[in-house]
Amino acid sequence: MFKNLDPLLHSQLRLAIISLLITVEEAEFSFLKDKTKATSGNLSVQIEKLREANYIKIEKSFKGKYPLTKCAITKKGIEAFEEYVSILQQYIKP
Repeated sequence: MFKNLDPLLHSQLRLAIISLLITVEEAEFSFLKDKTKATSGNLSVQIEKLREANYIKIEKSFKGKYPLTKCAITKKGIEAFEEYVSILQQYIKP
């Protein structure tokens, strides 16, 4: 029997965000926006959902006069991603 995939990570954009964050220490909002090709509004909503699940942490500050948002994956986010990949592999290689 197949295990259920994490619905939070099963979203294409949220999975892309987590996939990017797992490879870096932290990433600026503009980097995530550029790599995912998401709109600012959609990206904001999705990173907030990941933050609420404690999969990522968000740090807001200013760079000069401009707002700066940085995201980093948490231990819980790493574990969730690894579990997601493990379950997905079971679907591929039953």
